[in-house]
Amino acid sequence: MIRVSDNNLGAVEISRDVLATYIGLAATNCFGVVGMSSKTLKDGLATLLGQDSFSRGVEILDKDGQPQVNVYIIVGYGTKISEIANNVIQRIQYNVQEYLGIRLNGVNLVVQGVRVLD
Repeated sequence: MIRVSDNNLGAVEISRDVLATYIGLAATNCFGVVGMSSKTLKDGLATLLGQDSFSRGVEILDKDGQPQVNVYIIVGYGTKISEIANNVIQRIQYNVQEYLGIRLNGVNLVVQGVRVLD
């Protein structure tokens, strides 16, 4: 659980699974991102996760009392990976801060593969 706020009525905490799913949704809504990838490569190939597996492509670590996030994605062929990466990182940081009130210590983005879009 990640503590969001405390007040006289109690504390607000968000589960790591909920945060991971939210981050996965924010990442996949960016232009050029085909989907989330698993954290480990099998036989050197990245596997594209289904729509119900947004959280499996996100790893949340504790660093200096704040969450640090590793996000594993697959991008579309013919897109500029550096622009997509910057866009995804900015969107994740903004959405988590603005809508959940959680300040991330950092977002590490790992592009696991490139897919040809149909």
